Amino acid sequence: MEKFYISTAIAYTSGKPHIGNTYEIVLADAIARYKRLKGFDVYFQTGTDEHGMKIEDKAREKGVEPQAFVDEVAEEIKRIWDLMNTSYDKFVRTTDPKHEKVVQHIFKKMYDNGDIYKGEYKGLYCVPCESFWTESQLVDGKCPDCGREVKEQSEEAYFFKLSKYQDKLEDLFINNPHFVQPEARRKEMLNNFIKPGVQDLCVSRTSFKWGIPVDFDEGHVVYVWLDALTNYITFLGYDTDKESEEFKKYWPADLHLIGKDIIRFHTIYWPCFLWSLGVELPKQVFGHPWLLTSDDKMSKSKGNVLYADDLVDQFGVDAIRFYLLNEIPFSSDGNITYDLVIDRINSELANTLGNLVQRTISMGNKYFDGKVSNKKVSEEVDTEFINLINNLDKKVEKSMDDYHIADALGEIFTVLRASNKYIDDTTPWILAKEEDKKDRLETVIYNLLESIRVCGSLLLPFLPDTSESIHKQINNEDSTLSYLEDNKYELGTPTPLFQRIDKEKLNI
Repeated sequence: MEKFYISTAIAYTSGKPHIGNTYEIVLADAIARYKRLKGFDVYFQTGTDEHGMKIEDKAREKGVEPQAFVDEVAEEIKRIWDLMNTSYDKFVRTTDPKHEKVVQHIFKKMYDNGDIYKGEYKGLYCVPCESFWTESQLVDGKCPDCGREVKEQSEEAYFFKLSKYQDKLEDLFINNPHFVQPEARRKEMLNNFIKPGVQDLCVSRTSFKWGIPVDFDEGHVVYVWLDALTNYITFLGYDTDKESEEFKKYWPADLHLIGKDIIRFHTIYWPCFLWSLGVELPKQVFGHPWLLTSDDKMSKSKGNVLYADDLVDQFGVDAIRFYLLNEIPFSSDGNITYDLVIDRINSELANTLGNLVQRTISMGNKYFDGKVSNKKVSEEVDTEFINLINNLDKKVEKSMDDYHIADALGEIFTVLRASNKYIDDTTPWILAKEEDKKDRLETVIYNLLESIRVCGSLLLPFLPDTSESIHKQINNEDSTLSYLEDNKYELGTPTPLFQRIDKEKLNI
């Protein structure tokens, strides 16, 4: 069985994740579930990033120890990941003692390799991003990533020789164009960060304590990005002198799924760290776009933050999963508002999908007491419809292989819309009035049920609860992803998959 290792970035434990943060775990889950559907041995890792100055400051403000602070936030992050019905295999935390010990070994190995040396850092530091910048990298005097103020800092520090890997980085980006996706992100990293010359990276700090200690030099803690990035291998059982069977089985990662704002760390720092350790690089890093609200970046200071649990309370898990996966293009930022969510639920989920399932099952129960088989009284309109059903699997596979998740969902809904049109074209309610058309009517209902069954199976990665409900209502668990000539249906009771929402009655 072919393996597939997918990871999200580990969520920073500075506070409750908003819906934009939650998008990433839902996106990764859809990919992981799809790969399982296709027979892959999937390993799906996510978790929390729990060290750094920002955590230390926030814990101090709250009057608690940093460990107590991250314990609470990590629990909240895991609660929301679970609420969104995500099927991760491992939820990791960087305060795990085993991880901390291996990070110390990794730091020492890099030092022994001559890739880490001691010096003094004088520079501009962004606390929220845990990043150092040069004057020329600032935008209007502020952090180029988050736009916040930076502070001048000077301290003794260890440095990693990124500059040593300049040529290897250029070669990686030029000769392996699929390593970074989308293409615009690859060009940005190559032209803006690599070609101008990478500078050695500060990899330890002495100005705060909340981090993994450098065990051979008291007072130094490991820079949070070196600690965080290594989670992808440490929790698989990597150590500098041995590798677990799990590591040998699943590494290299097939996909690191991350936000576009942290792509520099994953495509410049991370490859160099792995080269230093003599470890194979991941196959691909995908920097997904952001989810905006009313076309603006979410920010607590702007008061425009939406949270997954609030949205789920209003609309349900699968409705929010659908919105996130359907509305954010491959490489462009998406947008979320309550109005947009309601519009999509009403038009796609309640009308296109829910109405189709309810109408079809109701007709099967009304005209054939729920027992439907293929009488094979076919007409020309059936051929085109059945071809659509049979071509769907390949179209979804192509989109999913390219990580065009919204397009994959779009292909399924194209067939669902065609199914509704097929009802209009074949007019079952007219066929039901003529006794000699009974076998034709049953063939029509059968074709619709086959469409619903195949679409329901392919919806599993995106809307897992809805997929299960569809199969339960049609009382057929066959997961073959093509039209079957001789299936048998004994239908259950139709229940609405999604209710239409009246905006006027919602108190939002």
